[in-house]
Amino acid sequence: MIVEDNHPLADGIAKSFRTDGHGVDVIYNGTEADQFLNSESADLIILDINLPGLSGLQVLRNLRRKNVQTPVLLLTARATLTDKVDGLDLGADDYLEKPFDLAELKARARALMRRADKKINQVIRVGQLEFDPIARQLKINDEPIDLPRREYALAEILINGRDRIISKHQILDHLYGLDSEVDDKTVELYIHRLRKRIAGSGAEIKTARGLGYTFRLIKP
Repeated sequence: MIVEDNHPLADGIAKSFRTDGHGVDVIYNGTEADQFLNSESADLIILDINLPGLSGLQVLRNLRRKNVQTPVLLLTARATLTDKVDGLDLGADDYLEKPFDLAELKARARALMRRADKKINQVIRVGQLEFDPIARQLKINDEPIDLPRREYALAEILINGRDRIISKHQILDHLYGLDSEVDDKTVELYIHRLRKRIAGSGAEIKTARGLGYTFRLIKP
């Protein structure tokens, strides 16, 4: 999740992460980010301090008050020691001053996600299907499945939300970002392709008509 009010900067960061195969949500306002995080989650939050609405520090404070431990990387044009200390004291995991190099931002993001991944066993098994988000790999009967980038992102959101209904809107946001203008039929196409790939794995993607999709173990 990227929260940055500079649209070209936010969109550029998002494009780079999507090219690497990540699903990315982009929000340009602190108040909207705070509301979004009341009902949605992320693996990593890249958060600007100077935002319209709530500041990045306020968003961070509210997040940690709810005991949400998602890694947070602060972006700041401020260079004073006080601002850095305030951010770290509120629970930020790292910070990067503007202007920054995109390669450094991505390296810091990878380090934060690796650190978070080590805290819990992330490998998910459903039937003969195994999903490893650290290795970014899907296996069936120990055989790796080569997935195009957006099919992987679809598998990611469905498997992480297994046994819950995931709406088409949530899937589109994960695959293309918030407020994308991609047609719902695109989701149906990707669902069809992923269903074919996981056939025989003991797992299925069940349609909840009018609501979305559920990834689950096939019941005998």
